[in-house]
Amino acid sequence: MNQVTFPPVSAGEESPVWSGSGFECGGQTTRVLAYEVGDSGWSDELTELHESATESGTHFIDVASRRHAVNELKRALGSQPASVMEVGCSAGHLLADMRVALPNARLTGGDYTLGTLVKLGAKMPDIPLVRFNLADSPLPSNTYDAMVLLNVLEHIEDDVAAVQHIARMLKPDGVAVIEVPAGPELFDDYDRELKHFRRYTLPGLSKVVEAAGLQIERRNYLGALIYPAFYLAKKRSQSNPKPAAEREAHVTKAIGTTSKLNPVGHAIMALERAVGTVVQYPRGIRCVMTARKPL
Repeated sequence: MNQVTFPPVSAGEESPVWSGSGFECGGQTTRVLAYEVGDSGWSDELTELHESATESGTHFIDVASRRHAVNELKRALGSQPASVMEVGCSAGHLLADMRVALPNARLTGGDYTLGTLVKLGAKMPDIPLVRFNLADSPLPSNTYDAMVLLNVLEHIEDDVAAVQHIARMLKPDGVAVIEVPAGPELFDDYDRELKHFRRYTLPGLSKVVEAAGLQIERRNYLGALIYPAFYLAKKRSQSNPKPAAEREAHVTKAIGTTSKLNPVGHAIMALERAVGTVVQYPRGIRCVMTARKPL
């Protein structure tokens, strides 16, 4: 497994080199390699909102999401050494899970917000962290054996360009594990507050992924067994939209309320995971997909 290389942040600079605890460039050391990203409306404050509302990654749907991603990576990569990037690493919960489940993997974390990465870098000093815009990625082609995006594409206006960059950055035979919120008809205040451009259907996500030249290996819905309750809650929210000034409190309360159901939620998701190995669900609260770059 070769060392991942990174391009200079600015023209004329040397290429940064990961030392094991920071990026070395021109005699300077920086913990986070920060490329220009532009303005999307996403912020460190929104990341903190979601993290606090979901009780720092312990919400049952987020736990199930990470478990699904790790299982797909283990299936696709086996025990071989591999370079794996998580795009949208946020507080690092999936990076921590991958470090345990994939001990031979060389992990990299990427995100859009610098403050999030600086905070994470203090907790995970041995993992390279990169700030970049996936829809205009400066990172080199044919670099990663796997890339993981959990609830990222819905935040990117040009999701087609983003997936094209994923395909470009993957090595031949590399895999992408992607998760996005499902149900375009359920778009509500929650989606607006968290700066979602869209919710997806599996066919719609498949179209974007295949247009980038990736071949779909597996696809399904996550949260299928809780979908009826989720559907009703979303429709209730749509029928009673909140003023912009009240949305943050409304979203925080909604996520916090479902977090109280964690013991039951974990059991339901375990049952769903077992059944989902042989069944493709017709609906769910999130779309999950694994795709591979052709040789």
